[in-house]
Amino acid sequence: MGKMKEAQKLPPVEQLRGRTLGRILIKMGVLSRDKVHECLKIQSQRQGVQIGQIFLELGLIDEVQLQMALAAQRGMEYVSIDGVDIPSDVVEKVPAQMAKTYHIVPIEYNQQRNELIVALDSPDNFRATDDLSTLMGFKVTAKITDRDALESALTKYYETQDENINELIDEIQGDSFLAEFEGRNQSIDLDELKELSESNPVKKLLNLVLLQAIRDKASDIHFEPFENEYKMRYRIDGILYEMVPPPKYIAAALSSRIKVMANLDIAERRLPQDGRISLTVQGSPVDLRVSVLPTMFGESVVLRVLDRSQAMFDLGALGLRPDDQEIIRQLIHKPNGIIIVTGPTGCGKTTTLYSALNELNDIGTKIITTEDPIEYDIDGIIQVQMKPAIGLVFARCLRSILRQDPDIILVGEIRDLETAEIAAQSSLTGHIVFTTLHTTDAPSSIARLLDLGIEPFLLTATIEGIVSQRLVRKICENCKTAFEPNEAQLMELQLTPDDIKGKKFYYGRGCSKCNGTGYKGRIGVFEIMVFNDEIRDLVMNQASTAVLRAAGQKAGMRLLRDNGLVAIYDGITTIDEIVKETIMEEV
Repeated sequence: MGKMKEAQKLPPVEQLRGRTLGRILIKMGVLSRDKVHECLKIQSQRQGVQIGQIFLELGLIDEVQLQMALAAQRGMEYVSIDGVDIPSDVVEKVPAQMAKTYHIVPIEYNQQRNELIVALDSPDNFRATDDLSTLMGFKVTAKITDRDALESALTKYYETQDENINELIDEIQGDSFLAEFEGRNQSIDLDELKELSESNPVKKLLNLVLLQAIRDKASDIHFEPFENEYKMRYRIDGILYEMVPPPKYIAAALSSRIKVMANLDIAERRLPQDGRISLTVQGSPVDLRVSVLPTMFGESVVLRVLDRSQAMFDLGALGLRPDDQEIIRQLIHKPNGIIIVTGPTGCGKTTTLYSALNELNDIGTKIITTEDPIEYDIDGIIQVQMKPAIGLVFARCLRSILRQDPDIILVGEIRDLETAEIAAQSSLTGHIVFTTLHTTDAPSSIARLLDLGIEPFLLTATIEGIVSQRLVRKICENCKTAFEPNEAQLMELQLTPDDIKGKKFYYGRGCSKCNGTGYKGRIGVFEIMVFNDEIRDLVMNQASTAVLRAAGQKAGMRLLRDNGLVAIYDGITTIDEIVKETIMEEV
């Protein structure tokens, strides 16, 4: 290709790194000292305006000179790619989807050093180079170019190249190196595994699957080996969707590639492994939690997508009705006591607890959490990861936490009597304790805790409230349609035509915005049981779950199914979703 054209002769980058913008432009011979001081005076009168913007406004420099100076400030070189032909073998190093997502163009590749030089249009986009190293395995060096040149290069080299999974699978099937591994599941040595993890078609496929999953807001990505096939599936809004399956013989290549990205041991294929991959997609931080599980037919790999930009920890955004929101606010602002959030796996318990902690998180409050695993890191909160393998379990950690002078404690889950008792003792000594349980509804949490062996008097003295929740899919606003439910649908909700007079029902027809599902996004349905004297007396006398439920309803608790009906009448969700996620209590 020949050397890239230099836009203007610059002093060595090392001499300019970290200098002020004005100083760099003086060194470049573009501005005089007097002009820079003049502009600094103007800047002092205009709050929040960057000095580079003032240079531009006064016509003292052009956009290219500004980009060169900003690049030099970060210790990066400027390169002009205008009218330069980039060889096709270099272009192919970065898949189209990735080049467009990260706004980069590869310009040179050194095979000996496995070094890829890429052009960016902004020094602020430096994280793209980290992700490129993680996803593609190159040693990446970034140079800065001007915006228009980068846009035209993206159009020229990648516009027609919108890869889809089918095309990449065709490419894999035509790859003779990968085809050699057909039927050789366990008999692959370490050198071959390393070579498989570096295979370009495998890298491209995995990157496309990851970027597509993040773009479609999937919560999990599954790679599953079976006897005669290999499946790839996404979970979106709680439902699994299958992708085009790749050939079975790339199973070892895909799992090895994921392990390399998550810094796991590629040679270990008999034991489960857990790791993490951190990316920044379109400026948003995304964590992928990796779980590798050995199965009868190879390694099953599941990636949990934790998109921190999408994680809104706000009590107002959970789907709580205004009166329920008020009850939860009163509960979490109590001076001490235990607040339990309960429900099955994946029902949003963590999001509810984080939203509560986020609201309580201020400079005057010390909050410590014990989690297994830590889903999201929140500024201002001390978070502790459990490590059962070395004996760091909830009970042991809780004892130490009490010596750290906390105001609020989160115990990831009460799994045994010891943890439950320490949580109760913590609340008796003036702390608010948040925790989770796995039960079907709020009243049955009492029976679960009594089964663990906790004394009834401890429960009555410490528990302030129990929140049970489910996640239901929301009807897509773009294809929402009113309809009249038939008798069978009403029977499922145990309703009569008289019960629904004046009520409207909706469903989603399915459109391009919701991938034809009729649903977009999810919202919580809640049941909140606040402890009062009557409920405490019943717990002391070990009353049945049905009696506790009746007492809760008498005190104003709305059951999950009742709150679900309100969500149906409000046009938020469908009959099918509420029937699937909640049960009708037997009278």
